[in-house]
Amino acid sequence: MSDETALGGQAHEGNGQAGATETPETEAQSAVQADALAKMEDQWRRALADADNVRKRAARDGAQLRAQERAAVALAWLPILDNLELALSHAPAGDADPLVEGIASIRKQAIDTLARLGYPRIDAENVPFDPRLHEVVSVAETDEVPSGTVLTVLRPGYGGPENTLRPAAVVVSRAVTPDRG
Repeated sequence: MSDETALGGQAHEGNGQAGATETPETEAQSAVQADALAKMEDQWRRALADADNVRKRAARDGAQLRAQERAAVALAWLPILDNLELALSHAPAGDADPLVEGIASIRKQAIDTLARLGYPRIDAENVPFDPRLHEVVSVAETDEVPSGTVLTVLRPGYGGPENTLRPAAVVVSRAVTPDRG
């Protein structure tokens, strides 16, 4: 039995030695395959990153294009809204005319629609002048309010500080100086 054990041990050791010592060709093939696998994995990761970047860019460009188109359509409607306001300014005061009430309702609906699209009405008076929201068309000297205050809104604007569709045309205060007549 000791001969069998010795032979079995030698056979077992022989198998272990054959697996541990690879030929130079086998090692070279393993290295080449490992390099090829690493390159393929790197290309795969780069392709995934590129596809993700393309998806993000397309989403960003699509959102930007929609915002530009929304602004263009809203801007095209501003003269119509201005004309509705002009028509209301010429309507007789105190008269309960259904036509005037209808025009006022349409005007309110148009203002609400612009606000929902992200362009709220800019028509506040006695607020500080903001060049992102206001366009100065006149300056009035007064001591009643601080210099740089919006006194009158001549034409309402629409939008906000980041997305002004049209700035409000305003009269702004300036401090009275003795040398001006």
